[in-house]
Parts: sequence; structure tokens; C-alpha cells
Amino acid sequence: MLTWEEKLEAEALFKRGWKIAVIARHLGRDPKTIRAYLSGERTPGVRRRSTPEVFEPFAAYVTQRLADDRHVWATTLFDEVGGLGYLGSYPSFTRALRVRGLRPGCTACASGAHREAAIIDHPAGEETQFDWLELPDPPTGWGLAGPAHLLVGSLAHSSRWRAVLAESEDQPHLIEALDGVVRRLGGVTRYWRFDRMATVCHPASGRVSSSFAAVAGHYSAGVRICPSRRGQRKGVVEKANHSAAQRWWRTLADEHTMVGAQADLDRFCARVGDARTRRRDGQKVTVTELAAAEQLLVAPTAPYPAVLTVTRTVSAQALVAFRGNAYSVPPGMPGRELIVSSRLGSGIVEVASETGVVLARHRRAPDGAGAVVRDSRHVAALEAAVLAGFTDRAACRGKTRRPPSPAARVEAARLRGEPDAAAGDGQVLDFAAYAAAVRPITGPSTASTASTVEESL
Repeated sequence: MLTWEEKLEAEALFKRGWKIAVIARHLGRDPKTIRAYLSGERTPGVRRRSTPEVFEPFAAYVTQRLADDRHVWATTLFDEVGGLGYLGSYPSFTRALRVRGLRPGCTACASGAHREAAIIDHPAGEETQFDWLELPDPPTGWGLAGPAHLLVGSLAHSSRWRAVLAESEDQPHLIEALDGVVRRLGGVTRYWRFDRMATVCHPASGRVSSSFAAVAGHYSAGVRICPSRRGQRKGVVEKANHSAAQRWWRTLADEHTMVGAQADLDRFCARVGDARTRRRDGQKVTVTELAAAEQLLVAPTAPYPAVLTVTRTVSAQALVAFRGNAYSVPPGMPGRELIVSSRLGSGIVEVASETGVVLARHRRAPDGAGAVVRDSRHVAALEAAVLAGFTDRAACRGKTRRPPSPAARVEAARLRGEPDAAAGDGQVLDFAAYAAAVRPITGPSTASTASTVEESL
């Protein structure tokens, strides 16, 4: 194989009248190789195959399959041609697809990936864009079985954004997080924009659900739903998601509790997010300056009274954990799963059984305070239960030899079909059994022997 430098030199020498044999000796190559490159049969940098092309017999079949279904996976095609006798590897198969350009393009998919986007004007105070962000691998101290969730809200005009952590994406947690975002942003815009999340609207039609319509009415905000496959319509909050994931969540330390992480996120938004610069009318302004011009409505005094519901496991101390605090329950339920609920704005925490029976009701402590809230009746009942089960007797030894007792051996003999067997101490329990055992003995001494046995008994 010639390099491009050697090919260019060979062409220059050939144009000067050098013969191919002389050029071959000059470059230290075979004359047939020089002739192939000069005639255009071979290309520098492309090595000629030493083995026949194994894909060639299957090219027509693959071309037809891709014409029928342009989105069929290469792995599916590889399985099919493997059953037809293809002996090449999967990388060789995909390389043949790319080199030959067998997969036709899809205009619908290409238009979605590289679509032109118009610049949308966002008046001050007009719109807040909301979106959920899933945060993988939360710290183990948070006690979450899966990923954490972050509701991000961004003012479309100034691009100021705030976010609230949540355990779940159900509607009560959405309402709580939305209330937190609104108050952190400083007020309510005229409209809220969401994608087609099931907790806000019916995903198929895009119509706002009746349950969320009551929430929007409580905050005096209209609801706008993004059209299908129009992710750029809320591009402001999408960019905020990217910043939250890469600049904050990626570097969050494991030592943070959920409440501590929320406080750290609030500081990050004020320190980094609000310090970003924007250009308006040729002038450089910060997000803080733009946000000051937002005309926001005052948020209601109390949040919408949604009921948060989570499942918690009772500890050995008759406590259940909720939002960084512990609340007491009646004793006798360690390891049992109970339902903890709290209505937003009520300041009350209720603990109920799986059937809905309320077992305890406490005043809710501030989130993350580390408080242990106990009812005096629960404390007294727990002390009574602990004292009732207390003993100074040593635990039974686990390596003591205890063979089966005589009564147990009698039961074992009965199970084996020997109800009249001896208990195992060598004594005869029934004389009739003994007499039957010695009856076959014959001879002059039989009667005397029997009388002797009777006297001894």
C-alpha cells in the first residue's frame, strides 16, 4: 500500500517520462503496485482485502430489508443474516452497512433532530416553565429506594431559576415543590408551562386535569401545555436542568442530608445562577437585574392543602422517620410499614396503618431539625412493654446435649408401628409380650422357668 506522498511522487515522475519499472525501483515497490495506483485502481490509505468480501452475497437481502423497514436495528439484521449463513463479525457487518450506505434516511427523524427554531418573545412576568429532573444515585443517608427528583422552575423572561428536591413525582409532591419554587422565585407569573406530565394534564389530549386546575386556581395562574414533540418550547427550563445536573448535582457531597442539599442548592442558584450575564438591547445585564423587572403576583399566604403520603418502617424504638425528624407510634410494631401523611400548611403529621386507621397524630417539627417527637402515652406504653419483657435469666445455651426423652422414644416407636415397645430403659412394660417371646421354648424346664419368672415379677 502506497502513502499519499509516494503516490504524488510516482505521478510526478511518470509525467516526467520515467518508466514504471524505474519508478518502482526508486520507491522500492513492486511495478504492479505502481501501475495499479497510477491507473486509479487503488487508493492510498485503503488496504486491499486479502480475503473475499463475506457481506457481498447478503447485500441484496439487507438492502431489501432496509427498504421495507428503515428503522430496523442492525442487531436484528445481523441475527437474520447469521441464520442465512453469514460468517462475518458484527463490527464487519455494521461497517459494511455504513460503507455501502444501505440504510435510507428518514426525513421525519432528521427534521426533529436538526429543526430550525424561532426566537420566542417572553414578556416580563408572563410565564414560568416547570420540569422534573431525575437525579440518579442519591446519598444513601437520604433513605430513597430509587433516584431523587428535582422540580425546576424558571422565569422565561429573565431565566432566573429555582428548584426543590422531592421524594416522588406524584401530584402532592409536585404541589409542594411547586409552592416552594414559586416562593423562592418571589411570586407567581400569569402562566405556568408544563410538558404533558400526567399529574398536570391528560397526556393524550393535553387538557388540564380537574385536580390540577384547582391548584392553578389557588395560585391565580393559567396553565399552558407544550405541544407534543416540542421540547424547545420550554428551552429556558431545559437549560436550567442541564446546569443543575452538571454544575450542582454532579459535585454534591455524600455528607449532605436532603434538607442540607436543598439549602446548598438555594445558595448555588443565588450565587451562580443569578450572576449570569445576558445581553438586552446591546447592553450587558445580569439575571438579577432582569428578574427585578419581572411583574410577579404575590403568592398565597398558605400553600394548596394537598396531602403528602409516604410509607415508613417502624424502628425498634417505636419511631417513624419523616423529613429529617422522628415521630412516635404505639409499641409492638417494629419492622411494620405504616403510612405517614401531612397536609400542607396544617403543621400536623399523622401515622396510620395500611387500612387507614390513625395510630398517632403529632405536631410537625421543622424539616431537618433532627427532633424526636414523642407522645407521653406512647412513652409510657413503650416503657411498660420493655419492662414486661425484661428478664435477668441467661439465654439458653445452644450447644447442650439433649437426646430424645423416653416419652419421645415411645412416640417414635408408635410411629414405626411398635405401640407396645419399651421406652428404652430395659424394663418390660407388658408381661404378655414377654410370655409370647418365651413361648416357643420347649423342654422339661419350660414350666419351672415360667414359674420362676412369675415369682420374680
